[in-house]
Amino acid sequence: MEKKASGKALLPFGVFVGVYLATGIILQLRGVDMAFYQLPSPVAAMLGVLCAFALFSGKIDEKIRTFLSGCGEENIMTMCMIYLFAGAFATVSSAMGGVDAVVNLGMSVLPPRFIAVGAFVIAAFIALATGTSVGTVTAMTPIAVGLAQAGGINVFLVVGATIGGAMFGDNLSMISDTTIAATRTQGVEMKDKFKTNFLIALPAAVLTVVLLLAFGRPETLPVVVRQEVELVKVLPYLFVLGASLLGINVFVVLTGGIVFSGLIGMFTGSFTILEFTGNIYSGFQGMVEIFLLSMIMGGLAALVEKEGGIQWVLQKVKRIIKSKTSAEFGIAAMVSLTDMATANNTVAILINGSVAKEISDEYHIDPKRTASLLDIFSCVWQGLLPYSAQVLFACALIPELDSPFQVISMCWYQYLLAAVAVLSTAFMGRRRAAKEKSGQVR
Repeated sequence: MEKKASGKALLPFGVFVGVYLATGIILQLRGVDMAFYQLPSPVAAMLGVLCAFALFSGKIDEKIRTFLSGCGEENIMTMCMIYLFAGAFATVSSAMGGVDAVVNLGMSVLPPRFIAVGAFVIAAFIALATGTSVGTVTAMTPIAVGLAQAGGINVFLVVGATIGGAMFGDNLSMISDTTIAATRTQGVEMKDKFKTNFLIALPAAVLTVVLLLAFGRPETLPVVVRQEVELVKVLPYLFVLGASLLGINVFVVLTGGIVFSGLIGMFTGSFTILEFTGNIYSGFQGMVEIFLLSMIMGGLAALVEKEGGIQWVLQKVKRIIKSKTSAEFGIAAMVSLTDMATANNTVAILINGSVAKEISDEYHIDPKRTASLLDIFSCVWQGLLPYSAQVLFACALIPELDSPFQVISMCWYQYLLAAVAVLSTAFMGRRRAAKEKSGQVR
């Protein structure tokens, strides 16, 4: 029996994105700071849910059951719990002094003449360890601006390198909300997505480093005030990264990271045991928005799917998609356009996750590859949009800034990542075509 298909079923998604986008644009035109982040995304998502309840046929009790089943779907709840644990780890490790320790370590190891490269590398490690590009940009940009000014380097270049490093780390981090969303929606292990993602991100990062070495040399060597390096405070990040790559259960990894950071924090006097528990709860609270959004989007997706919205998209996409390669480009285009509309890479992944999964199954795309494409292209645009949180935070910390495009033009890593991802997709497509032509692949 053919599944129900209805374009009308997509209207709730349209309401969510439309309200979110319109609010951001209007507030931006009015000069409101962080315009696209003034309307809480879960509230906008609930408007979409209300639209679905009003438009879709059936009894109200039936629609509520469908919505709640989507909210409580196993992957959605797993995702939400990981968010809480990741938030707790990030908060506890930061309160323990972990971020400062990483920055101090980086500044002590990297020579002053490598300011631009150093900004990229340090930001990459912080984001990889903490899972947050916004937090990384906020922590690193003041330091990057100060060093750039002291060394006579283009400030926009150094800040662009900082944003690039933050997006590199966030894209690959095991505890990033984008990684969690991409892997859970596609049903793959984080370590497998990491390996696939890394093969694309690494060449882009290497090329970025080469360009920064060539064009990011300071006119004068800045004086860097050496801070005490507390290596012990870096260890929890290394533990979480290493354990994740070994394939240990993510809940075990994050719990171990929280306890490890807590013990170091209490031993070094950074906080008491009660403050430790308070930091854990603060970490939970910091994830409330993405927690609620994920649940609501899971319920909304269930309503839309039941009404035939997902099937309608698939029917339309199939008219354009002719091969596995075009299917991959289609997934990349969908998540890119959504991120441009919402300025939120996690939201973009959540919206497109189910459709991407269906396309992957239909065209036999490796789920690891799909998860990687979702994360990569949402990452690319999130680091280039003048109204994204990462760019807005960075620009707010540059005194001589006239336009955010002064920084965006210097975000070389994002451009290179997009180029490598596109080329890899095209190359794999040509290889498949050659094998099919030779009869090696049916």
